[in-house]
Amino acid sequence: MSDTPVEEMNFETAMAELEKVLGQLERGDVALDESISLYERGAALKARCEAKLKEAEEKVAAITLDGDGNPTGSTPVEGL
Repeated sequence: MSDTPVEEMNFETAMAELEKVLGQLERGDVALDESISLYERGAALKARCEAKLKEAEEKVAAITLDGDGNPTGSTPVEGL
């Protein structure tokens, strides 16, 4: 596991570490105390990934097109 605080990780780093944590937990070859720590770290990583995805969704904009199909600008995505 990385010593980097979860709240400082970008999406890709958090997702890669979450995959490692899940792999260790799925193998089941770690002690109970370590499993608990891994689970807690995994939960924090999952929350970080979800937050970063939400941030990205909020930045998405729908491209508006004119009658000929040419981009004319963008508008915020509805429902976010």
